[in-house]
Amino acid sequence: MFRFPIVALSICLLACVLPGFAQSPAPTAASPRPAHRARPMPPTRDPHAPGFVTATELPDGTVPSPTKDGNFIIGPTHTPAPEMTVKDGVPHGAIYTFTMSSSDSKIYPGIARDPHTLGTPDPNDPAKLVVSTSHPAPWTRTVTVYVPKQYVPGTAAPFIVGADGPDRNLFVALDNLIAEKRVPVMIAISIANGGGDAQGSERGLEYDTMSGRYAEFVEKEVLPQVEKLYHVKLTKNPDGRATMGGSSGGSAALAMAWYHPELYHRVLTYSGTYVNQQWPYNPKTPHGAWEFHQSLIPNNPRKPIRIWMEVGDRDLYNPNAMRDGMHDWVVANEDMAKALAAKDYHYQFVFSRNAGHVDRGTKAETLPEALEYVWQGYPIE
Repeated sequence: MFRFPIVALSICLLACVLPGFAQSPAPTAASPRPAHRARPMPPTRDPHAPGFVTATELPDGTVPSPTKDGNFIIGPTHTPAPEMTVKDGVPHGAIYTFTMSSSDSKIYPGIARDPHTLGTPDPNDPAKLVVSTSHPAPWTRTVTVYVPKQYVPGTAAPFIVGADGPDRNLFVALDNLIAEKRVPVMIAISIANGGGDAQGSERGLEYDTMSGRYAEFVEKEVLPQVEKLYHVKLTKNPDGRATMGGSSGGSAALAMAWYHPELYHRVLTYSGTYVNQQWPYNPKTPHGAWEFHQSLIPNNPRKPIRIWMEVGDRDLYNPNAMRDGMHDWVVANEDMAKALAAKDYHYQFVFSRNAGHVDRGTKAETLPEALEYVWQGYPIE
């Protein structure tokens, strides 16, 4: 059920694709993309709306304490944190890049959806999208690796794995936070996606699939390359391993820890796609990442996961062809906060005013605090 019926009709009339996040309605699975038209702005949601979590509203320009769990509201001014600026006198980590190819992967041989084609809702089930134009296709991707100046060769380092790389701003933040001893001396591994987006694409398969497959890809095919190429040692301790991402990269970050808690305990997400975007359909998780807050977190014992997450007041609202009531990013993240609180997880949820999907201003304002929160409890030397 939609929680914002005033705008539901206008949003339902969307006929164009929202690039990078979802697919559009189409009369057939292979129909051409509709002509470009201006997209309505997603509605601005009130964090105090009925059904949303009770949250502490902070003064504009401030962010939560990295030592506090719970729900917080920030904004509408998003000034970049000082730690997001390159500073003289701060040790700068080395940044390396290598390329991976689908021909070398046993886990992801590669798929793609034909250009200008769309999926269509299953007439018998609005929660299923039919995509008939996805087929095998090769991919190449880059992996960008940040090694801090303070790393001691031969020691097992904590690390963070990020989706949709490279994330140069992350490396700047780490330079400054490590120098100030606010986070551990960690390596960052920023992995590009395999291409495309959403159902039928390689990115969608990697990030929106509800399984441990992406974590296994990183563990077996990415991390060994990082260690071999750059002569670093990555810790095996899951408490020293973090994941992060935005949009579908955010839901992938949580899936890595959820399905493999023996590998990852720390998660950071912006505008997490905790919605119904999984493809192919899986009857074990019929509603995709919506299942995190609908059933998986509520119906399972608490896992050793610490999570920081954010959503914007103008985040995505029903941007594709499916009318299943499970495509509101704000509701999804609000419901995540409820589910995590009910199970007594260590989590921090930030609702950002004057912010869109994976909002750049919000990330520049909050990333240093988010990293500090996620790494709480880990020794800093």
